[in-house]
Amino acid sequence: MIIGITGTLGAGKGTIASYLVKEKGFKHFSVREFLNKELQKRKLRLNRDNLVLVGNELRKKYGPSYISESLYKLARKVGYDSVIESLRTPAEILALKKRAEFYLFAVDADPKLRYQRTILIKEEIYQIPFTEFIRNEKREMDSKDPNKQNLRKCIEMADYRFENSGEMKNLYKSVDEALKKIKKNK
Repeated sequence: MIIGITGTLGAGKGTIASYLVKEKGFKHFSVREFLNKELQKRKLRLNRDNLVLVGNELRKKYGPSYISESLYKLARKVGYDSVIESLRTPAEILALKKRAEFYLFAVDADPKLRYQRTILIKEEIYQIPFTEFIRNEKREMDSKDPNKQNLRKCIEMADYRFENSGEMKNLYKSVDEALKKIKKNK
């Protein structure tokens, strides 16, 4: 099985991915890590604008589902359950939904709570004012361009949606319930 994760900034995509890896034995693949490698090749600074820019350029050059298809191929090679974190375009998801054993999880939470979580990460990329956080989110929330982020549409496409404004144990319980449903319906 391959789980894709989409969701808003700081909602808990990484938390779900880590849980699947540590507790369920999944292998982790990350769109951000894929893009980080490309930033390093181009000698570009790691920041949100460059991640978005490079992701959009790759999608424009190689097709809207290029990144997710690349990660899916890597995930299939490992031969066991995998998670692909941070899917952000509908074209990526549409391509993966055509593949065997792919399921999409979406996660969201209150914007102020999500902002507080990102600040705690302590990476430079997340050390921004709340106004910039909201501006970034608005930029990534909607787009008619298939090469650009459209989180609203991605979240709508999810097979399972999680609200992560409470305790982690509640999120983990919801993920476990989704996994049980998936296994039951196989």
